[in-house]
Amino acid sequence: MDRRALGRTGHESTIVTLGGAVFIYPIEEKVGDGFVKYALDHGVNHIDVAPTYGDAEVKLGKWVKEYRDDIFLACKTGKRTKSEAIEELRRSLERLQTDHFDLYQFHGLDNPEELKKVTGEDGALRAFEEAREEGLINHIGITSHNPENIMMALGSCELDTVLLPVNYVLSAHSEPRNDYVPVLEKTKELNIGVIAMKSVAKGPYPTEERSRDTWYEPFTNPEEVEEALRFTLSQPVTTATTSSDLEIARMMIHSAEDFEPMGEEEQESLIRRAASYRPLFPRD
Repeated sequence: MDRRALGRTGHESTIVTLGGAVFIYPIEEKVGDGFVKYALDHGVNHIDVAPTYGDAEVKLGKWVKEYRDDIFLACKTGKRTKSEAIEELRRSLERLQTDHFDLYQFHGLDNPEELKKVTGEDGALRAFEEAREEGLINHIGITSHNPENIMMALGSCELDTVLLPVNYVLSAHSEPRNDYVPVLEKTKELNIGVIAMKSVAKGPYPTEERSRDTWYEPFTNPEEVEEALRFTLSQPVTTATTSSDLEIARMMIHSAEDFEPMGEEEQESLIRRAASYRPLFPRD
């Protein structure tokens, strides 16, 4: 599987990242272990997890312990104060059976007021910085569904990575609250690594019924998954996280092994096709 430089971190990530969100939904231990082994056997070297992903940290812990030297481990926290963030960081380290994170991220930082809190005197950023000095984390990042908030964060603190939605449906319905292009341009300028999420998101479910282990409606057949992933990976991003749906996550890993960049004409064709879709973001 191809690898790309993750900004200035010094790490080269595989173009697909193992997303711990697959453990949000009920999954038998042997099935979960089978997926992790499948990903690692296929060369995936970047894992992204969070304490809010069910029992993902506990289930991934034994794998992290065994393969620690071969993987780039990214975790995150939704806590916004210094004391809460450092407490959660230490708990995540224990659950994942490691002594440090390669990357620690502000999770779901969509709200400008929360950004102010994070960067304030007693905000989580102070915990991150102290943890980095202590050797508990190596790099600092942000995850957000709000490109405008990411742009503000890039102007208020020093970040090594950003994680945000990048897909062709958003391109077909671009507006300031979902337009990822300015972020990609700025991160390229600053040499910041970009981790894409929601690459296979078609949009909100049309009803309350859920057909997959995702909170959004995903593309589901292999051809659709492959072209959606190809579009995302043809943008200036480093890697794309796998879906929380196990079957689709496997499709993404399989597709990434045969990745070929998508030309402008094919990208435009996909964007035109998505004109009738309802974009996942903004969510109001």
